[in-house]
Amino acid sequence: MDKFAIFTGLLGGLGLFLYGMKLMGDGLENAAGEGLKSILEKLTSNKYIGVLVGAAVTAIIQSSSATTVMIVSFVNAGLMNLLQAAGVIMGANIGTTITAQMVSFKLDAIAPIFIGVGAIILLVAKKKRVRDIASIALGFGILFMGMGVMSDAMKPIAEASWFKEFVIVVADNSILGLLAGLGMTAVVQSSSATTGILVALATTGAIDMRLAFPVILGCNIGTCVTAILASLGANRTAKKAALIHLLFNSMGALIFLPFIGPFIRLVESTDPSSVARQVANAHTIFNVTVTVLLLPLSAYLVKIVNRILPGDAEIEKEGAIYLDKSLLETPIVANGQVFKETLRMATKAKENVALAMEAFTNSNMDSADKVYKNEKIINALEKDITDYLVELSQLELPEEDIKLFSSTYHVINDIERIGDHAENIADLAVEKINKNIHLGSSAKEELTIIFDKTMKAMEIAIESYNNKKIMAPIEIEQIEDEIDELEKKFRENNIKRLNEKSCSAASSVIFLDLLSNLERIGDHANNIGTSGKKNK
Repeated sequence: MDKFAIFTGLLGGLGLFLYGMKLMGDGLENAAGEGLKSILEKLTSNKYIGVLVGAAVTAIIQSSSATTVMIVSFVNAGLMNLLQAAGVIMGANIGTTITAQMVSFKLDAIAPIFIGVGAIILLVAKKKRVRDIASIALGFGILFMGMGVMSDAMKPIAEASWFKEFVIVVADNSILGLLAGLGMTAVVQSSSATTGILVALATTGAIDMRLAFPVILGCNIGTCVTAILASLGANRTAKKAALIHLLFNSMGALIFLPFIGPFIRLVESTDPSSVARQVANAHTIFNVTVTVLLLPLSAYLVKIVNRILPGDAEIEKEGAIYLDKSLLETPIVANGQVFKETLRMATKAKENVALAMEAFTNSNMDSADKVYKNEKIINALEKDITDYLVELSQLELPEEDIKLFSSTYHVINDIERIGDHAENIADLAVEKINKNIHLGSSAKEELTIIFDKTMKAMEIAIESYNNKKIMAPIEIEQIEDEIDELEKKFRENNIKRLNEKSCSAASSVIFLDLLSNLERIGDHANNIGTSGKKNK
């Protein structure tokens, strides 16, 4: 076999390996569904639980790089602090060794069975869960077929004189092996792919653990490149999370370098007859050991990165903080981020209504200015969420998430309209202050009553959207009816006061405009609260 055939076989096998891993990971992720989101949501400040979460999520999505990118995004959004991130990153390194353990077993002979069964089910099945399981089987088969192709392509390498000379040089120089692993992983951006190549070489008898282990150390450092790239456009705290990943993996490699000889002898004793199994075992033992050693020191890792990158990130900004395009690689998680951003937008709109009424009631210009600033954030959020939804809708998602898309579009539109009405109320407050207009005690009392009802409607609407409460749509519709009745009644009262000349024409116009805006806010809150009901 000539060098070109070796290259094409290796490239094609690696492509099949990566595609199979991605297909299997997507299937596992979709099958896990809400379970994956709940794992991430329930993350606590306990760093030991963080390790378990990182390992579990990485095992599901089959990529420590993807998990670390998620962590960088969560830190960027303020959902996770650096100490939590450190634990999850360590866990991700353990989780990625599952792939290495899996591929170290020679299963390429049965791979066609998984490919055939998975492909047939995928073509004929209608149910989403069945199709997800078929994707897992198909990805599993393609992954091992790729391993087989790589192994076959590399068999001639074992006999090549140039490769034997290369092995001798690298095996006698651990630093060269480390740099080779770092470079390979940085290029393919997957430590699992590098480990897969090592397993394929080990299967042919081309390498032993003297060469393989330094490369494993290097690939653990090389996998940090993906997270570092993801953090470049993020805030300072997210950059710190990526730096923790780099420090952790680099320190682990430095700890093991002086003990390569004894460690290799230990690993070889775990399975003397199979170098492929030794490679997988070395990867697992290394990452578990480094985590056990450095997890108690995670607080010091955080202090070190705070020294290297001093200062904290400002979380509040004009625009989305939870939406990160790198999370589109894991659609289940990305969809959850849309939900968080929509809730943030709704809370901001509710806050603006309260600020606008504060400005009107107490003639407070500072509150009016805050309303105008918040309105810019609300408008920016509407655009950001809409753009993100467009990208997300083009990916493969569970049916229940797809159904939520249309309602989410309507929800963010209703929230934006609430923001507009809050701005209208702020405009009325400024007009009232500038023209020195005064409202009577009866008008003020009526505004307080309908405002309280409107705020109650918004609270129920946001709670309904957040918790998908079954009874909330009925409750909010009742409050909306009450708001409509109050608006009608207070309009009539205002006409009476105008006829009795107990209020001025200017104050009457402002009062009616304010009533109208509060009633419309109630309508939009009702739309949000009943969005789940309409979507069924």
